Amino acid sequence: MVRDSRTRLHRVYPPVNLCVFCASSQLADDRYHAVARDVGEWLGSEGHTLVYGGGNVGLMGTLAKTVHAAEGTVVGFIPARLQAIEGRAYDVADELHVTDTMAQRKHGMYERADAFLVLPGGVGTLEEFFEVLTLKKLGYHNKPIVVLNAFGIFDPLQALLRHVDAQKFSPGISADGTVTFVESSAEAIDKLRDSDTTHA
Repeated sequence: MVRDSRTRLHRVYPPVNLCVFCASSQLADDRYHAVARDVGEWLGSEGHTLVYGGGNVGLMGTLAKTVHAAEGTVVGFIPARLQAIEGRAYDVADELHVTDTMAQRKHGMYERADAFLVLPGGVGTLEEFFEVLTLKKLGYHNKPIVVLNAFGIFDPLQALLRHVDAQKFSPGISADGTVTFVESSAEAIDKLRDSDTTHA
């Protein structure tokens, strides 16, 4: 199911469909929400489209609401099982795709995305990240993947990738450009602006 509710007219930079993976937890510290707001303001103000998991809670909700407040476009993919939980879905998304399964949700986001940004999150965020990382490593796509390591949240993840690289299980994974780690929202925005999404 697709619902179209809003139309955006202005474009400042070439528009990008940015898929963002991030937390749905409502317990995360406010500083992580500030990071989501920074990204949302950039997406909306430059006329880009947010592609994400369709949630109305946690960083997901903060991000989507900020994109809309900045007059950007929001495209959500959410399984029917989660949509059925009151308050979980961002029902005012410009497009809300309701899927039967989590796998269909991820596939929809993957197909719509020109690039991927990983914000702070838990096991769901990590699972989504590893799937697109694996697909890129295997040559299924060449879309940019940026991990925003806000406040060191993903230091252990970066260390893990370096470790499996050093042990030759994923040679080059930590240094061959498959994924880029950054420390701030400003740096993430700069990396995404500079990324070539035309041959993804």
